[in-house]
Amino acid sequence: MNHITYGMYSRDQSPKMNANLYGVHPFYMCIENDANAHGVLFLNSNAQDVTLHPEPSLTFRTIGGVLDFYVFLGPTPENVIQQYTEAIGRPHLPPYWSLGYQLSRWGYPDIGAVEQVVKRMAQYGIPYDVQYGDIDYMDRKLDFTYDKEKYAGLPEFMQELKKDGLHYVIVLDPFLSKDQARGSYLPYELGEQLGIWVKNSDGVTPAVGQALAPGYSVYPDYFNPKTADWWTQMCVQFHNVLPYDGIWMDMNEPSNFLNGQIPGCAHNNLNNPPYIPRISDSSLFQNTLCPDSKTFLGDLYDTHSLFGWSEAPPTFQAIKEATGKRPFVLSRSTFVGNGKYTAHWLGDNHALWEDMHTSIIGILEFNLFGIPQVGADICGFYYDTTFELCLRWTQLGAFYPLSRNHNAFGQKEQDPGVFGLEFATIARSTLQIRYSLLPYLYTLFFEAHAFGNTVARGLMHEFPADPQTHEIDTAFLWGSAFMIAPVLQEATRSVDVYFPEATWFDYYTGDKVPDSSHRKHVTVNAPLEKIPLFIRGGYILQTQAPAVRTAKSRLNPFGLIIALDEQGQATGSLFWDDGDSADTVENGNYFYARYTYREGHLKTSIVNNNYRGVDSLIFDTVQILGVASRPNAVVMNGKGIRRSDIHYQENGKLVVHLSVPLGEELDLILQ
Repeated sequence: MNHITYGMYSRDQSPKMNANLYGVHPFYMCIENDANAHGVLFLNSNAQDVTLHPEPSLTFRTIGGVLDFYVFLGPTPENVIQQYTEAIGRPHLPPYWSLGYQLSRWGYPDIGAVEQVVKRMAQYGIPYDVQYGDIDYMDRKLDFTYDKEKYAGLPEFMQELKKDGLHYVIVLDPFLSKDQARGSYLPYELGEQLGIWVKNSDGVTPAVGQALAPGYSVYPDYFNPKTADWWTQMCVQFHNVLPYDGIWMDMNEPSNFLNGQIPGCAHNNLNNPPYIPRISDSSLFQNTLCPDSKTFLGDLYDTHSLFGWSEAPPTFQAIKEATGKRPFVLSRSTFVGNGKYTAHWLGDNHALWEDMHTSIIGILEFNLFGIPQVGADICGFYYDTTFELCLRWTQLGAFYPLSRNHNAFGQKEQDPGVFGLEFATIARSTLQIRYSLLPYLYTLFFEAHAFGNTVARGLMHEFPADPQTHEIDTAFLWGSAFMIAPVLQEATRSVDVYFPEATWFDYYTGDKVPDSSHRKHVTVNAPLEKIPLFIRGGYILQTQAPAVRTAKSRLNPFGLIIALDEQGQATGSLFWDDGDSADTVENGNYFYARYTYREGHLKTSIVNNNYRGVDSLIFDTVQILGVASRPNAVVMNGKGIRRSDIHYQENGKLVVHLSVPLGEELDLILQ
């Protein structure tokens, strides 16, 4: 709060401190000295900055638009975000497969290179659900085309991936080449007929910039309803060519390799206003279009930072129409409310230990912004990564809500299979932990969609009255119950973990963290093959035996991890549907159960039981952590469990093996 100023104006800018980046979210949450939280949204899309003062106070400066403030009174941090997402739109429910591990690269030279990656991942048995096609798959980087020489057989290859449970996501950029031979590029020619491009200041001629597409480019004006219809039509028609499963919207700030469009930006108050907010380059048109360009809603001066947001609804709708299934959209540029339609990744980072650390901050921020499906490019986008950095980043990235490895053209390959057996073995075991916890993670996403909750959250979010948690950005939580404490420094084999006042258990052993019921820093061993993970007492986590694809793991037996608090109690819930259909929550086509444990008794309350897919699934394991003594007997639904299926360890971990249908109410009693 020491008079630092942040500029907000969407920009193609690699993540770095104090710079304006890809999206704009003029929202803050504050925890007062009495531990009550509130939030404030300044709903304004113009170029702006905010200065933080030590009083404490904030000063917003905007160069246009409406002074539209929303105040959210909490009083808990989670209440603030629930109220905020109620106002701006709840996050979408992602397709289940998109919670699996994802691989991408700008620089697969041909389809053979992609085939090699798929083979490597299969060779080592590494869990993996999504393969991306960056601009390499396109014919000369033209949207809605594919290279029939270097990527010959791509449609058939994508169908083969589908048979194996893999999904394919394609990139589309928000600019189209205007310089192709007449009759050879129909997406541009149809858009030209409809007159749907962002216009110059005259409101008539298209704004012409230069980006990745060959020659010069025009930019669709997604605020225009005709553009949304055209874009949807193009995406649906292209699905008939390439059977993609999701769309990745890149460079939608909008990015431009020129400063303004041809022939440059006129000198006027829109392009050169009297006050320019504290943005990186002190120009409103560096590497983007001129602010006096015209959109359907008016001047780009007012709507520039909304460009990526305006692209999201038609893309979401296009996937729904093209696939008939739940959409997956990944967007680089975001604005208030984007979470209703898109996931987000944190942009073109670098293979640096510092960037791995700051990615945690970005993930926590976007959960506050109502975009919980968020991750960073695992192992880094720019620069060649190293074995140790990529391995530690893979361990951390296995617990990003969006887990995607992606790197840049010209960098060395960095998929988990390329480094050899040791790396692959560690990556496999870590990703198996992710896959085993996907029912818990998916339930968190349901609760985000239905109630506006966060998925990943800082320790201060759960312990606002503990001031030591307020500055921790080296560890984070999934929901209320699961702590991830990654190694963030080179050549380090231990981590200093702060345990707020609660009961905590080691995920791997079930051991209670000594004296963790008191606020305490503990040095935890973290050999190269391990990322420290902990479970908070008082909560029940849902698990499922992992597999190399979510399509297979979804058929496997379930389990419960019941971590008891000091009172011997715990609660949890499970959401389950087919993972793929649109609007299952809205249509009630799902299973939702709440679990409570107290005084040695586990009970189930089934809230909604309208998905018959649970009928073929079973619970086969219940783990209870923190049991005071070995029980004499365990009874499940009125029947005694065989002694050979009950395993008690001296650390208080009890494992019970059983076989009970998932859709049944569990009634388990320790005697």
